[in-house]
Amino acid sequence: MTARPRRFLVAKTALVVSLAVPGGLAPAAPAAVAAGLEVAPDHRTLVRGDGTPFFYLGDTAWELFHRLDREEATRYLDDRVAKGFTVIQAVALAELDGLNTPNRYGFTPLIDNDPTRPSVAPGPENDYWDHVDWVIDAANERGVTIGLLPTWGDKWNLKWGVGPVVFTPENAEYYGEWLGHRYHEKDLIWILGGDRPVETAADAAIIRGMAMGLRRGDGGAHLMTFHPMGGQGSAQHFHDEDWLDFNMRQNGHDTTFTKGYAGTLDDYRRTPTKPIIDGEPIYEDHPVSFKPEENGHSVAADVRRPLYWDLFSGAFGHTYGHHSIWQMWQPGRDPVNFPLMPWYEALDQPGSSQMQYGRWLLESRPLGSRIPDDSVIVNDAVETAVPGAGRYRLKATRDSGGAWAMVYTPSGRPFSVDLEKLSGDEVRAWWFNPRDGSAEALGTFPREGQREFVPPAPGEMLDWVLVLDDASKGFPPPGTRED
Repeated sequence: MTARPRRFLVAKTALVVSLAVPGGLAPAAPAAVAAGLEVAPDHRTLVRGDGTPFFYLGDTAWELFHRLDREEATRYLDDRVAKGFTVIQAVALAELDGLNTPNRYGFTPLIDNDPTRPSVAPGPENDYWDHVDWVIDAANERGVTIGLLPTWGDKWNLKWGVGPVVFTPENAEYYGEWLGHRYHEKDLIWILGGDRPVETAADAAIIRGMAMGLRRGDGGAHLMTFHPMGGQGSAQHFHDEDWLDFNMRQNGHDTTFTKGYAGTLDDYRRTPTKPIIDGEPIYEDHPVSFKPEENGHSVAADVRRPLYWDLFSGAFGHTYGHHSIWQMWQPGRDPVNFPLMPWYEALDQPGSSQMQYGRWLLESRPLGSRIPDDSVIVNDAVETAVPGAGRYRLKATRDSGGAWAMVYTPSGRPFSVDLEKLSGDEVRAWWFNPRDGSAEALGTFPREGQREFVPPAPGEMLDWVLVLDDASKGFPPPGTRED
C-alpha cells in the first residue's frame, strides 16, 4: 500500500459528484481520529493512541443507515451506549436492496448503481451520505466507534445474484478511496466483505482493490478487517496481507460449540500473530441453524455461551446481534427469516444487557498477559461431560503468570480445576453470574493440587464463571467497574 495518496476535490451539484484527481497533489494530513485505535504491541488486542486498552463490544446494526431516521438512530445509539457497547457495525451499501430502496429521507447512495458516482448534493442534509455522516457523528459523540462496511457482499460476489453487478477491482478501489477520504477524520474501523464467500480470484481482487483505495483515501488512519461467510474467518483468505490489521470470524447461527467456535482458538494461534474477534455469532431470537420449525429461536443463554467461548479462546472482544435489530424490522417491512418482534422492542431483550457483564468481568483483572488455557480444567473420565461438548462446553482462560484464572461452564454440572496453574500460596475463589453480573465469594484455601467446584444452582441454562485469584494480589470482586 505504498501508492501516493491523492486528494479528492468534491464539487457538489444536484445528484452529481465530480472527482478531480490532480496527480501532483497530496492530501493534507488527516486530523486526529477520536479513537486513535491501533493494534497493541503484543498483537493480541487493540489500544487507543495513548495506549489505553480498547474492549471491542460490538452490535450488528447492518441496516442502521438505510432503514432508521435520525430520531430512531438516536434512540438506538443511546440504548447501546447505556448497555456498554463500544462498536456499532453498519453497512454503507446495505444488503436489503440498499442500492434501489431509498433511505428514510428518500435518498439512494449511488447514481445508476455506479460506485464511481456517489450520489451527493448541495447542503448538509440533502443526500444519502449526509445522513450517514450524521449517524456516524452521533455515535462518535457518544464515545462509540462505527464498524463501517463499505458494502454488503452481494454487491461483489456474483454467486448470490442479488441486484445488479456493481463492483470490479478498479471501481472498488475508486469507491474505497472516495469513502476513505470522506471519513478519514471519523472514529471508525473499516470492515470489508459482508457475509459472502471469496470463491474466485476476481472476488479477492475486489476486496484488495477496496482495501487499497481505503488506505489511500484515509491515509492509514483506521484499522481494517474482513467480515467473512458463516463458519469462516478472514484468516482463511487474507491472514498474511498487510491491510488486514486483525482477524474477524463469523462463527455462525448455531447454539453449540461447533468447528466455527473452535476456530477462534485456531485463529488465535496463527502466525504471524493478529488479534481475533467473532464479528457475528448466533443472534438472539434467531432461528437456530436457520431451521425454526425444527430448532425454534435462540434465547439469551444461547448468546451468552459464545461470548465466553470466544473471550476465553483469546478473542479481544465480542459482537452481539439481535435478529430483529440487524434488519431493523418493524411492521410494514418484509421480514427476513421470521423475526419475533419489532427492532425497538428487541432493544430490551435480556441478552443485549448481559453482554456488558463479560466486558466488566475481564476488565476487573489485568488483561495484558491473558491467555486461553483449557488445561486449567481437569477432564472427567467421560470427557463429553467435562470439559463437555455441544452447548455444554466449558472453556478456561488465565493470566500467563498465574495471577488469576477463569472457567466458564454453561450448566450447573460440578467440575474440577488444577490449582497449580495459579501462583501464590493461597487461592481466593468466586462465582460470577453471567446473567446479572454479580459475584459471590467462596473463600480462600491453599493452592494445592486439584479441587472440585459445584456451581451455586443446577440447571442446563444456568451458566457460571468460576474466578480464581492468587490471594496475595488483592483483586476486587469479579466484574467490579472502575468508573
